[in-house]
Amino acid sequence: MSSNLVTLGIVIYVVLALAVALMARRGNRTDMSGYFLGGRNMNGILSALSYSATTYSAFMLVGLAGLTYQGGVGALGFEIVYFTGVSLVALFGPRFWLAGKKFGYVTPSEMVGDRYESKTAAAAISIVNCLFLIPYCAVQLAGIGYLLQGITNNAIPFTVGVVIATGLAILFSYTAGIRSVVWTDSLQAVIMIITSTLVVLLVIHGLGGFGSFFATLQTDHPDALSVPGNGYFNFLTFLGLTLPWFFFSLSNPQVSQRMFMPASLKGLRQMLIGFLVFGFIYTFVSVLWGFSALQMFPDLTTADLATPKLLSSDLVPPVLGVIVMIGILAAAVSTIDSIMLTLSSMVARDVYGNLQKDASDAKQLRVGKIVIPIIAILAFAFAELELNLIAILSVAASSGLIVTVPAFFGTFFWRRGTAAGVISSVSIGAVIVMMLEFTGLKPFGLAAGIWGLIISTVLFIGVSLATKAPVKKAELFITILKTKPEKKQQQISQKELK
Repeated sequence: MSSNLVTLGIVIYVVLALAVALMARRGNRTDMSGYFLGGRNMNGILSALSYSATTYSAFMLVGLAGLTYQGGVGALGFEIVYFTGVSLVALFGPRFWLAGKKFGYVTPSEMVGDRYESKTAAAAISIVNCLFLIPYCAVQLAGIGYLLQGITNNAIPFTVGVVIATGLAILFSYTAGIRSVVWTDSLQAVIMIITSTLVVLLVIHGLGGFGSFFATLQTDHPDALSVPGNGYFNFLTFLGLTLPWFFFSLSNPQVSQRMFMPASLKGLRQMLIGFLVFGFIYTFVSVLWGFSALQMFPDLTTADLATPKLLSSDLVPPVLGVIVMIGILAAAVSTIDSIMLTLSSMVARDVYGNLQKDASDAKQLRVGKIVIPIIAILAFAFAELELNLIAILSVAASSGLIVTVPAFFGTFFWRRGTAAGVISSVSIGAVIVMMLEFTGLKPFGLAAGIWGLIISTVLFIGVSLATKAPVKKAELFITILKTKPEKKQQQISQKELK
């Protein structure tokens, strides 16, 4: 594909997205809630599209397609497990929303710290999130680098693609905070779902239609249609990949923070339903992309090049290929800027805010804005390592974040949870996961994410039972917030919200 055409597409996208971001510069952005949560006033449709674009980033059309190319239909099962994990939003979403409205929380870690009456607990969760989400940010940058490199046959080098993505993420983050991200996300999500579906239908038609498509797969690549197939998706590998992904909507703060943003519980429900519809379509599209690339380019050295090769093939009209490429780039940028905003809000609120006891909301906001480019630079440096298999690296990040899951369950469902339990489970669990990921060790064949969940759960329960629980705050969260959300929303007075 012509690098000039790709460059033109990127320029048009930047101009259009920047115009949308600038139009989002309304409302109060002078405090933490306004800048990082959109004033808690986002409608359901925008929230759903933004949630989708943020979650389904370079991971899907680059990562999941590559994982399908590498291991076959097991990749579909892997993503379906994540889909079932979104049910956690139905369980925790109303509770996050109610707690955020009542107590004014900006970050999930701030909420956990307040529940356990410990700013140290909030800071510990924030630091762990930074440790694992900056590499995940880098995964998105690398996805764009591979995409532009592959679609232009190296005319746009990997590093140039990473630089473009980094610059766009910083630009959109600064333009209007989360408002610009949500509005540009919505534009990106619409582009993604329409163009990717159209392309996969064109490709399958070019390969003889659905009947011929699957018949050829069955003949030439029979292992791709079974599990474990070529052996890649054996049970322990599948479990190690899917368990962290199941808890993604709860453990990843750039996602869970969005539960604070809708204007109402109705908007929260619309966000969840819209996301599920979007994700169902996009999952099957991504898997079909992987199978298409397997038929057309069976000897790729890197599975993550499956999508770039497909887009630059003769079956995809160049203009449509560029539009899809822009959709993937935009989705990855969406995830990056969402992560940068979330991490910067956590550093400002839960780390700086705790170190500087008199730090005002305005000072925290200034610190948050300073942190944004620092996170971007660190992610850029990590992306330059050019590590392969984006899907695997994404799961590795979630494997580290999974250590926060017991603390979230305890926040709303266990009175005996303590700050010591949170701090020990999160910090020790994170260290163990990092050691296992760096060394590649799998004790008893179990992946790092499985050990992370087991160890953090045991530590959280054991240490909590051995220490004193904050009874008053526990009762407030578990007793008051367990009221049916619709009734509780009506009970929150304007005085309480202030």
